[in-house]
Amino acid sequence: MEPQLDHTVADGVATVVISNPAKRNAMTAGMWAALPGLLERLAGDREVRALVLTGAGDTFCAGADISSLRERGERDGEPGDAPQGLAVRAEDALAAFPKPTLAAVRGYCVGGGGQLAGACDLRFAEEGASFGITPAKLGIVYPASSTRRLVSLVGPSTAKYLLFSGELIDAERALRTGLVDEVLPRGELDKRVAEFTRVLVSRSQLTQAAAKEFADGRDDRDAHWAAQARGSGDTAEGVAAFLERRTPRFTWTPGPTGG
Repeated sequence: MEPQLDHTVADGVATVVISNPAKRNAMTAGMWAALPGLLERLAGDREVRALVLTGAGDTFCAGADISSLRERGERDGEPGDAPQGLAVRAEDALAAFPKPTLAAVRGYCVGGGGQLAGACDLRFAEEGASFGITPAKLGIVYPASSTRRLVSLVGPSTAKYLLFSGELIDAERALRTGLVDEVLPRGELDKRVAEFTRVLVSRSQLTQAAAKEFADGRDDRDAHWAAQARGSGDTAEGVAAFLERRTPRFTWTPGPTGG
């Protein structure tokens, strides 16, 4: 089977599957290059209200396919950091996705896989998952934006532990340090992800989009989001639904690049 990014959309949730089973779902250069365009299309799909990123089979992503990146650079005559640039662009596109994103992690979540999981809003892991950020094993300078994102999740000390050593940590330690949000028993991950994404789909996208921007440091957008709230009808609908003891029907939707 050729390495690829599979995707489906059902019940308001887009599921993107990293599929390269021969190499534990390592991301090839072509997969890195394809991810931003796929995310742009899904962001523009009004049926999509949340996105799940996962790996095929029992592994999330064991990193970047180093041989594929090297071959691309040699073939195209790219400078040495161009392959890493593909990964950074893909990671940034995932972080900028205007709707809630969740990484569902089984098995290895290492290197580039850790970058992708870290770029999601939330991370749920199955017991037995392993996490690592491994550029020190290859003599690679980890990108500044990726380092800042990791620090924002786990704090400076744990980020340095992961980056300095390249050692793997288990799901329980990842939970304690804030790298993951929930750890599920074996066989329970898919059920919990489906349950939680149903919750996300039922909530106000206006609230979610504003919260995502504010949590990511966009504190210059108070006036913008206040205007969006006034014109959306979501607040009135939410209050009415609460008083009438019914499920709210929120209608505000973000554009491809957010609110």
